[in-house]
Amino acid sequence: MALKGLDTWYAFMKTHDAAALWDLLHPDAVFESPVVHTPQVGRDIVFKYLKGAEKVLGGPGFTYVGEWRSDNSAVLEFENVIDGIKINGVDIITFADDGRITHFKVMVRPLKAINLLHRLMGEQLAQQ
Repeated sequence: MALKGLDTWYAFMKTHDAAALWDLLHPDAVFESPVVHTPQVGRDIVFKYLKGAEKVLGGPGFTYVGEWRSDNSAVLEFENVIDGIKINGVDIITFADDGRITHFKVMVRPLKAINLLHRLMGEQLAQQ
């Protein structure tokens, strides 16, 4: 099943092209993750969080290990090891008809991975 926008997301995770990510985000995109307590709304803030997450989590060792698709969304299971902690999670991505991301939710396990990512994302966002 073709899903417009998903290939662009995969390409961004390989190239780390910030302009491609910006173009992929809908102006009213929403971001949710264990790092934030409320949904973050709007392209500017979603871009900031996704760029930060890509730098913190998407480095060496990051891999997608599973994928499930529907008509307008995908669930991508990922893994990485950072500071000796194995991180497992999913990106749940919803796309508009034009292929832009409208909603991006991250879920992570185990708890010590969430705590690590919370700290690292805070440090990364402070640098932006």
